Amino acid sequence: MDGIDRAILRKLQENGRMTATALAVGVGLTLAPCHRRLRELENNGVIRGYGVDVDPAKVDLGFEAIIFVTLRDRSSMKDFEREVGEIGQIIDAQRLFGEPDFLLRVMASDLPAYQRFYDDVLVGLPGVEKLTSTIVMKNLKSGGRLPL
Repeated sequence: MDGIDRAILRKLQENGRMTATALAVGVGLTLAPCHRRLRELENNGVIRGYGVDVDPAKVDLGFEAIIFVTLRDRSSMKDFEREVGEIGQIIDAQRLFGEPDFLLRVMASDLPAYQRFYDDVLVGLPGVEKLTSTIVMKNLKSGGRLPL
């Protein structure tokens, strides 16, 4: 990966819908080499996909919670990770070093909907010993870009 590849990635992080022509101009290449580099970045898994930034409040998902999860032991870790990966309301999940074991980011329409999700889904995840929730008051920054 060289400086031109990084420039391509920076431009695409700013606007993933830009045309290949606009991208080529933006990074100082002609269309064919730019397109080749773009496909190479996609084929090598550097570019994992393209998405859209949706305003959660506009789709009735304006309630956000961060949940810290501690497991009883490591024997249920794989099952926990698999199930978390299948639950749509969990939009981010990280395994952590030390305590707690995981950090989850959950979206819901409101507090009662989150409470139902907590009671019906989160407490039933494999191996859960402890859940600690905190409610997001305000998002200061989201959709961060990698500092390329």
